Amino acid sequence: MLSSCGLYKDYQPQQIDTKGLIREDLNADTTSSIASLKWEELFTDPNLQSLIREGLEHNSDLAVAKLNIDEAMASLGSAKGALMPTVDVAGSGNLSSYDGNKTTKTYSLGPEASWQIDVFGKLTNAKKSAAATVEERQAYAQAVRTQLIAAIAEYYYTLETLDAKVKVTQQTINSWTEYVGTQKALMKAGQATSSDVSQAEASKLSAETTLQQLYQQISQTENSLCALIGRTSGNVTRGNLDEVKMPEKLAAGVPVDMLATRPDVRQAEASLKSAFYNVNKARAAFYPSLTLSGSAGWTNSGGVGVTNPGALLLQAAGSLVQPILANGQNKANLEIAKAQQEEAKIKFRQTVLDAGNEVNNALKSYQTSVNTIKLESQQIEKLKQTLGDTEAQMKYGSVNYLQVIVARQSLLTSQLNVLSDRYNEIDSYISLYQALGGGVK
Repeated sequence: MLSSCGLYKDYQPQQIDTKGLIREDLNADTTSSIASLKWEELFTDPNLQSLIREGLEHNSDLAVAKLNIDEAMASLGSAKGALMPTVDVAGSGNLSSYDGNKTTKTYSLGPEASWQIDVFGKLTNAKKSAAATVEERQAYAQAVRTQLIAAIAEYYYTLETLDAKVKVTQQTINSWTEYVGTQKALMKAGQATSSDVSQAEASKLSAETTLQQLYQQISQTENSLCALIGRTSGNVTRGNLDEVKMPEKLAAGVPVDMLATRPDVRQAEASLKSAFYNVNKARAAFYPSLTLSGSAGWTNSGGVGVTNPGALLLQAAGSLVQPILANGQNKANLEIAKAQQEEAKIKFRQTVLDAGNEVNNALKSYQTSVNTIKLESQQIEKLKQTLGDTEAQMKYGSVNYLQVIVARQSLLTSQLNVLSDRYNEIDSYISLYQALGGGVK
C-alpha cells in the first residue's frame, strides 16, 4: 500500500546540459537572444511572406500533423472521461408461457451507473500519458511548421540565385556574341583566322548550354516549391538576390538555452514524459481495482411474483478485484513500459546532441560563406582586370586567343561561384535560425 504512493509522482523535466554543445573555435556569443525572431522578422520579402502564408495554409504534411493533434486531444478526453462515472438508461421486457399457460409479461426500466474508483492511479497515469502525447503531437506539428517555413525560404532563395546566374550567363553570352563579331571582322581584314572565329563561337555555345541548364533548374525548383505550398505548378513571383538583407543580429549570438525550445527537443521530452506515466500505469495494474455500481428503476418482477403495475427497485454493488495471476501479462507490460522509457531517454539525449551538431554546422557554414565571398569578390576584380589586359594584348599580338578564352571562362566560373556562396550564406542563416528553435518560445 505504501509503495503504491509512488504511482502518483509527477514527471520531472529533463535538465539539458549545454556545456560543450557549441564548439569553442566558432567563437559564438552564447548569451545573446537572437533566435526569438518571428519568421516575419527574418523573412521580410513580401513575395516570400506570401508564399510562406500560402504554405502554412495548404501544405498537406502540416494539415496531417494538425489532425494528429485532434486525435490526441480526443484520446485525452477519453482518458479524462474514464475517471468519471458512467450512466446508462436500460430497459428490458420479457414474454413467457409455460405448458400453454397464460403468457407472463415482465419488464424493467431505469438508469444504471458504475464508477471505477482510481485508488491506485491507473486511470490518472493514463490521463497524464495522454496529455503528454498531446504535447508530443503539438511539438511535432511545430517542427513540421518550422521545417516548412525553412524549406519554402530555401526554394525561394534558390530561385533568386538561379535568376542571378542567368543574368551573369546572359551577359557572358552577349559578350561572346560581340567578340565573335569582332573576330569575324578581323578575319576579313586578315588579322584573324577561321579557327579563332570557331573557338569564339564554341565558347558562346558553351555559355548558351549553361543558360539552358539554368532554365531547367528554375523550372524544376518552381515545380517543387508549388507542390510544397499546395498549388499547381507555375511561375513564382520573386525579388532579386542583390536586395536580400538578413538581420545582422542573427549572427551575433547563439543562446544554447534556446535548444530546449526546439520542437524536436520538446517532442522528444514529451515522448519521455508519456513513457514515464505509462510505467506508472503498468505498475498500477498490480494493485486492486475498486468499482462501484448501482441501478434504479421500475420493474414488475420483484422476485416473488409478477405484479402489474411494477414497483421501484434500487440496487447497489461494489467490487474489489486484486490480480493474483494474469498469465504474466502485467509483469510483461511493466517490462515493456520500462524498456520504452529507457528508449525515450536515449532518444532525448541524442536529439539534444543532434541539435548542438546542427547549430555548429550552421555557424561554420555561415562563417565559411562570409569569408569565401570576400575572397571570391577580390578574385573577380582581379579576373576582370586580367581579361581586360589579355584582350588588349591580343590586339597587338603579344598573347594568343587561348589565353583570352581561359580568362573569360575563369571570370564566368568565379561569378557563378560567388552567387552560390551568397546562397550558402543565406541558407546558413535559415539553418541557424531553425537549429535554435525557429523563433518558438
